[in-house]
Amino acid sequence: MKRWGKIAQRTVPHDLQPDVLRVELIELGDAFRAYQQCPEPDLVALAELHERKARAFALWADVTGDGTLRHEAHRARKAAQTTLEMHGNRGGGPTDGPVVERLLTRQQAVHARTVLGHVQDHAPHPEAEVHLAVLLLTLRAARAGTGNITGQDLTAWLQGDAERVLEQLVAADWLRLPGTVAEVLASRPENPTAVTVPTLLPEQPRPFVFGKTTRSKISGWAQKAVGDRKVRKKKLGAATRLLALYSAAHTRPDGRLGHAEDGGLHLDRAAAFCALPPEEITGHVELLIAADWLAEADTTGGRLRGQLTERVLPLGGLL
Repeated sequence: MKRWGKIAQRTVPHDLQPDVLRVELIELGDAFRAYQQCPEPDLVALAELHERKARAFALWADVTGDGTLRHEAHRARKAAQTTLEMHGNRGGGPTDGPVVERLLTRQQAVHARTVLGHVQDHAPHPEAEVHLAVLLLTLRAARAGTGNITGQDLTAWLQGDAERVLEQLVAADWLRLPGTVAEVLASRPENPTAVTVPTLLPEQPRPFVFGKTTRSKISGWAQKAVGDRKVRKKKLGAATRLLALYSAAHTRPDGRLGHAEDGGLHLDRAAAFCALPPEEITGHVELLIAADWLAEADTTGGRLRGQLTERVLPLGGLL
């Protein structure tokens, strides 16, 4: 049976359509309740929740014709603005402009970082192209150990390295194919190939605890990050795209990298995820600045400090 839930003292019907609206309302109810358990207030995050609620309730009103839902949507919009004003009054920065509509909720970003850590620990070869393939294939197979891919997926991710990387993954028994590597690369969207990641099969210890919707959201987020149009235009390699993803996954609400108390990201951890020596990170950071991904950055003192540009703030996975 489809799951039902509650938000703002209202029950979300299990048969509400479209299904994406039902899921969003349920996740929003869960997110509001989780926020209430937080030991410290985060007014920017609360304003984002109110903005999401306003959009969801407006659509719910359109679907059902219930005027009270539209009134609730209006109240949520006002609450978002008031919350941002409170944030500004507390010295939290300027409040003009819209709230950033992020691809991932705060909890989904936590799950995304879990996936990144799993990839770093379980990729069979310390090579950027392998890490990138392992990441995206893991996200396809995260729930059941199997997932569909096409040749177009693989060549978009890996460009001219797709065949070589697939052969490495198969030789290491990290990936199992129903046919040959050539057949996978020839598969088209109307007839994708079902591949298997043995360590993610249901009989194995489960590394992830998220559901189908969260898996889809994280997979979409990752593909948008590594396939960003300006990153593609600059023809940046796998290591730089991995660094773009890693930086986006570890941001504060204002787009700055890392927790405030940490003063940025550990350079060696970022380098390990990207399969790079730490001393090479600086060159890739400069490429991301040129691609309008990072507005500024500094790699002194063993830390990667910086900030996402405004255009990629929606990809930020809130710490």
